[in-house]
Amino acid sequence: MPDKAFFSFMAPSLLAMILFIALPIGSVFLQSLFVEHSQVMKTVETCSPFGGCTDETIVDAEATQALAQAQPLGRFNGLGTYTDRNHLAFDDLGRARREADTFGEFLSAIMNLRFYRALVFTIAFTAIVTPFVLALGLVIALAVNMLPRMTKGPAIFVSLLPMIVTPLVGSLILAWIVDAEGILGATLQTLFKDPDLSLKASPTLTWIMLFIYGIWHATPFSFIVFYAGLQTVPRDTLEAAMIDGASRAQRIRYVVVPHLMPLVTFVLLIQLMDNFRVFEPIVGFSADANATSLSWIIYNDLRGGETTLFGSAAATSFLTLVGVIILLIPVLIRTWRDHNSKPA
Repeated sequence: MPDKAFFSFMAPSLLAMILFIALPIGSVFLQSLFVEHSQVMKTVETCSPFGGCTDETIVDAEATQALAQAQPLGRFNGLGTYTDRNHLAFDDLGRARREADTFGEFLSAIMNLRFYRALVFTIAFTAIVTPFVLALGLVIALAVNMLPRMTKGPAIFVSLLPMIVTPLVGSLILAWIVDAEGILGATLQTLFKDPDLSLKASPTLTWIMLFIYGIWHATPFSFIVFYAGLQTVPRDTLEAAMIDGASRAQRIRYVVVPHLMPLVTFVLLIQLMDNFRVFEPIVGFSADANATSLSWIIYNDLRGGETTLFGSAAATSFLTLVGVIILLIPVLIRTWRDHNSKPA
């Protein structure tokens, strides 16, 4: 294809990537370099009708508004937002390393920092949910593929139900089920004869519930991708393996799984990106007292207080993007190497 034709073909896609990906990312990074203006205060004298005057400090609304209009992005802070206590907290980490006598004390000090507490949960959620989603999706796809033709349709429909339900609605439903007055919560209280037993009160049980929800909601996606891939497995290769005496497990291991590896990589990339941005389950389960994520921090900075912290939210957003890129790099490098190692 001539270079001119190639660039003409790619121009719309490149333009869309610049408008909807590159420019927003650049805008977020720019906003992260600024912080909100401090309110301008002024002292006024208030006099009582019965005599006596007192000085009172109030917000100068006109001066504050004029300052915001003069510098709409806020006050320039550089990389200070990234290093403050609500984000990377370099000073607090150094102090904790000097004062901690054991690794446990150092880890406890880290977990008291908002960003690192959310980062630990985000990484744990991604590391646990992703492999389970891949494995269960493949198992369900193999099981449904072996069903009789008449039962495959209903089985596929039932398997896709968790993905059909809106994430926030699904998390709310499960939150009601595990609530102390819900079916599961009340049943556990009856079984253990403890009326104060609550799955939401324990940080460990809260994390487990969020992990289970993440697996439950994301597995249908990997299932439908793998099921579609199973329909393309060469029948001749499977029949040849059967003639050679390969068992079902051996055919799956040496024929089916290698054939599905490109789809495994695709699902892995999607799950890594989605799971690292976990947000809806935390809101649905009202679990922010025991579990927070990087995306939840962004939401809390924008909607959690009287002041909208655009700079803080932008810094967390950019750090989240960096985290996603770090997770994807090994998978992309492995894919590139596998692609280049194949004979032409």
